[in-house]
Amino acid sequence: QMRMICELAVMECYYHNVAKFTEEDAAGFWLWKRDKHFWIEYSGTVKLGIDASRVSMKQEGDTVTITLPPARVLTCEPDQESINSDSYIIDHKSANINSADTVKAIEEAQLKLRQKVENDQTLLNEAQLRVKTLLEDYVNNIGRAIGKEYTIQWEYLKDESLYESGVSSIAMENEIA
Repeated sequence: QMRMICELAVMECYYHNVAKFTEEDAAGFWLWKRDKHFWIEYSGTVKLGIDASRVSMKQEGDTVTITLPPARVLTCEPDQESINSDSYIIDHKSANINSADTVKAIEEAQLKLRQKVENDQTLLNEAQLRVKTLLEDYVNNIGRAIGKEYTIQWEYLKDESLYESGVSSIAMENEIA
């Protein structure tokens, strides 16, 4: 199954994170129950950009109107090579941990990190500005190549719920079984 991906990544941020895991009464029975407590230190990247399928350009005479969707988090991924045996700090009183605990801890930390970046308006505005500069340079370069000077007007899509409905319809239209 293939889908068309129309993302324009304009910013990549590196981060260092610590995932904390706690599970009460994870091992033992009755009075000898033990909890699981550990931390995982790791690094990764967050990519910011836009859904390029929602960009539209309209030319009327010497004016080009460009409509942009809001910048958003495209990916938030841990660097698997940064996770090794030295990355774990396990409480000496902890019950034994397993790979499912590790996966759960990292997934929860990634979700919190994604939410933090999604709420960082300064970072999202910087990504939006980079997209705008990139498209402005594109239009100006085309104009120079054909000997025209364009005035660029900007329109911004603000409703993120439009993005959600747009993704499903785009995915449906572009899926190949």
